[in-house]
Amino acid sequence: MTPQSDNILQLDNVEVVYDNVISALHDVSLSVPRGKVVALLGGNGAGKSTTLKAISTMLAAEHGKVTNGTIMYDGTPVTNQEPSHMVGLGLVQVLEGRRCFGHLTVEENIITGAYSRKLSKAEMRNELERMYGYFKRLRDRRTSQAGYTSGGEQQMIAVARAMMAKPKMLLLDEPSMGLAPQLVAEIFRIVQALNKEEGVSILLAEQNTNVALRNADYGYIIETGHVMLEGSAESLLNDDKVKELYLGISKEGRKNFRDVLREENKAHPDLHHH
Repeated sequence: MTPQSDNILQLDNVEVVYDNVISALHDVSLSVPRGKVVALLGGNGAGKSTTLKAISTMLAAEHGKVTNGTIMYDGTPVTNQEPSHMVGLGLVQVLEGRRCFGHLTVEENIITGAYSRKLSKAEMRNELERMYGYFKRLRDRRTSQAGYTSGGEQQMIAVARAMMAKPKMLLLDEPSMGLAPQLVAEIFRIVQALNKEEGVSILLAEQNTNVALRNADYGYIIETGHVMLEGSAESLLNDDKVKELYLGISKEGRKNFRDVLREENKAHPDLHHH
């Protein structure tokens, strides 16, 4: 088997520039194996959202473009397709900030996710029932106006709506943002179930390193548009540097990889990192 076909998504040396001047990603390479959950980790402004938007082709809307490198999704080079074209190929992004149509009901919001599929009424009912099986909380709220539901419920609406497109791959941008810990746990349980039972491959961008790695197979840590570290979720969770920098266990407060590597390179000039 070629390595390409084992990965549903492959980024090689991707560089992104906004407005022809500001370089947001310098050199990002990562892959998502088919059927796996991969976490893209890092602080605010590290380049996580930009990476996802480069994949889902949403950069153009923000005057951004991929100026170097390649993105392959499921055997197709991603260049300047439209986001709706990517949805047709089975790649759906859930934007951060839980955007839903506030004036529509919860169920109407979920239904909008299926616009690209020509479903009969009966098929639509079946699909909705399947979604409510995962998102039990939404079943009770199905007739409520989405604008009056909680942040956690809106995050669930956004994911359920994306799932209605029957994606092969989901890109989730900061699913835990602003949510209470028990809701974060519930959303990640659902993400796990969608991955295991629906076979959806998932790339999720998260600042919440701990919860993301506990629910992922593999992780990449990105800082200032560069991948700094990658590895199995387990190896990253047990990595002292990751603990110190991202899991808040450091005694001296938070530093970043750059500084730590700089200090280490002074001490051990022969060490090589990304």
